[in-house]
Amino acid sequence: MRTENETELLEALLTSAEPPPRPGSAALHLSEDERPWEHEEARRLRSAETTRQPVSLLSHRQPKISLDDAYRIQWHGAALRVADGARVVGHKVGLTSAAMQEQFGIDQPDSGLLLDYMAVTQDRALRLGELVAPRVEGELAFRLGADLSGIDVGEKAIRDAVADTFLALEVIDSRYGFEGLTLADSVADNAACGRFVLGAAVPGLLPELSGEHLTLTVDGVVAASGFGRAILGDPIRSVAWLVHRLAAFGTGLRAGDVVLAGAVHASLPLGAGQTVAVGSPRLPQAVLHVA
Repeated sequence: MRTENETELLEALLTSAEPPPRPGSAALHLSEDERPWEHEEARRLRSAETTRQPVSLLSHRQPKISLDDAYRIQWHGAALRVADGARVVGHKVGLTSAAMQEQFGIDQPDSGLLLDYMAVTQDRALRLGELVAPRVEGELAFRLGADLSGIDVGEKAIRDAVADTFLALEVIDSRYGFEGLTLADSVADNAACGRFVLGAAVPGLLPELSGEHLTLTVDGVVAASGFGRAILGDPIRSVAWLVHRLAAFGTGLRAGDVVLAGAVHASLPLGAGQTVAVGSPRLPQAVLHVA
C-alpha cells in the first residue's frame, strides 16, 4: 500500500526544478527501515549507471515484486540523482506501441522520470561509453503549458494544455540488460530511460498526430518508420495514461514538463559513430550524433 511518505517523495522529485532540494534532504528519502531492499536496489541501479556495469534482473531476485514496489525503487533512484544535483524535467511513457510491446514481451505501458542530464542537444555528440546497453527510438513529444492532474482529466484538457510539439529520439538503456526484461524490471530502472534529443518545437498541438508518419534514419539510410497512431492509437492518449497513472500516486504533470509519448517502431541498437535522425512531414528533425 502506498504511504504518505511515498507521495511526499514523488512530490519532492517532481518539484525538484524550483527550488532545488538540498542533498540529503528528508523530503527525498523514506525511512530505510521500512523497505531496506528497495533502497538497496535503487543504489544498485545507480551504481550500474555510473560504472556502466549491468546487474542481474530484479525479477530473478525478487520474483514476487509488485509494480508499486518497482515504482518506489524508481523514485528512490531518482532521489539519489536529485541529491547529486540533477533536476526532474519531465516524464517518458514507454511500451506504448505494439512493436515495442512485442519486442520485449510486455503488454502494457510504463513510465519514468526525465532528468536534466539525460537531455542531449543536437550540437553535441553522445558518448556511447556513458551507457550500458543503448538502443534508439523515434518518438513524438510534448511540452506542457498548464498543470494536469486527476483521474478525470480528459483528452480535450490535455490537448488544450500542450504548449509545444516535437519529434524526439529516445535512447533507452537498461541497467539490467534487455534479455528477459519484465515490466517490473523496466519500471524499477526508470522505464529504461537513458538519454533523449528533441527537435525544434512547433508551437501548440499539431493536429491529427495519429496520421503523422515518422521515419528514422541511421547514417542517412531508412532504418524504421511508423505513424503516430502506433502510440496507443493517438499520442495524446499516452499523455492521458500518464496523467491517470500519476493521479493514482497523488500527483500530476506540471506546466513546463516535457513528455515523451512513446516510440512508433521497435527500438534499434545504437552504435558508435552513427548519426541517427527522425523526421516527419510537419515537424523538424531530431538528430543524434554518437561518438
